[in-house]
Amino acid sequence: MSKRLVILGSTGSIGTQALDVARLRGYTVTALAAHSNAALLEEQIREFKPRAAALFDEAAARDLRVRVADLSVEILSGMDGLCALAQRDDADVVLNSVVGMVGLQPTLAALKAGHDVALANKETLVAGGELVMRTAREHGVRILPVDSEHSAIFQCLQATAHGAWAPPQSVADMGVSRLILTASGGPFFGRSREELRTVTLADALKHPNWSMGQKITIDSATMMNKGLELIEAKWLFDLPQENIDIVVHRESVIHSLVEYNDNSVLAQLGVPDMRIPIQYALTWPERVPSPVPKLDLAAFAKLTFYEPDGEAFPMIDYCRRALAQGGAYPAAVNAANEEANAAFRAGKIGFLQIGEAVAQVLEQPLPKVTCVEDILAVDEVCRRRVREAAEP
Repeated sequence: MSKRLVILGSTGSIGTQALDVARLRGYTVTALAAHSNAALLEEQIREFKPRAAALFDEAAARDLRVRVADLSVEILSGMDGLCALAQRDDADVVLNSVVGMVGLQPTLAALKAGHDVALANKETLVAGGELVMRTAREHGVRILPVDSEHSAIFQCLQATAHGAWAPPQSVADMGVSRLILTASGGPFFGRSREELRTVTLADALKHPNWSMGQKITIDSATMMNKGLELIEAKWLFDLPQENIDIVVHRESVIHSLVEYNDNSVLAQLGVPDMRIPIQYALTWPERVPSPVPKLDLAAFAKLTFYEPDGEAFPMIDYCRRALAQGGAYPAAVNAANEEANAAFRAGKIGFLQIGEAVAQVLEQPLPKVTCVEDILAVDEVCRRRVREAAEP
């Protein structure tokens, strides 16, 4: 079945692999967007011939207009440009793989336009989970998980669903008692908190299993990515956080598990390759052949599991606290992490200071949030505090 795609974040790791899937399946790409990589986006425009494209960075968008002046493609820019592409009427699915809080407003725009969203942007649900899921329900559209962990749960749930199942439907009537998210443990698994004090950016970017952008790779090193995924899972599958566990699984073969009320557990397994969850989000409810190698369990020989080390890696606990405190706190910890992550990558703070910045926002009084403007206001306040603290 042919589909028409809008891909936001097309020059990043998820976006380029989504284009691999589009190329393989013969899908039509009607619009592409990225942050600032005008050169790569130009290449993608010339190959996939979308009707429109956007760059979030205004200067990069001006450069792109010059680069593709010989083509009949509309070039937009900024947040308005991303949202305009997300709500185009010539799309069946909008894949949102932009990095960071930038992804929230385009997700809402796509849902309000009546589009299914293949979601790879964690921050959308972390900062605006209740609002996003309510918007999807109100407009009768689906959120199709792209993250490998949430896709694994999504795939397992198809086995017990009566017909094709997708969020925002709840798992409450499916006999689910627990979700188990797996974590690779990142490059620093087994190290003590004291040993983490002097790690460098180069050390933190050496992920053992996955190839990802720098921000997400650092989140994996701090294990903040797993805390963010826990918050996502709470909203996607409509389960309290007490029913969501995390286990470190170094081999990244089991991508997550679903436990049922009879204590039976289903797991989704596969080689660590993001093209499987990306493709499944785009082809759901169908399964089609993929370019990913088959899983050879004998080659792995063993699969290991460990409890997360909360002392060395407290980010999961911080995210649990943010969920428990509710309101603006999930958005606040996300904003603090995003800014502290960037400050670490810029050499302004040490590795452990990322977690310290996140912990601090949990102690601050925050206003209630009722709309996207409230969320954005809290986001900006928390970012500014972290930026100011990181300046010498």
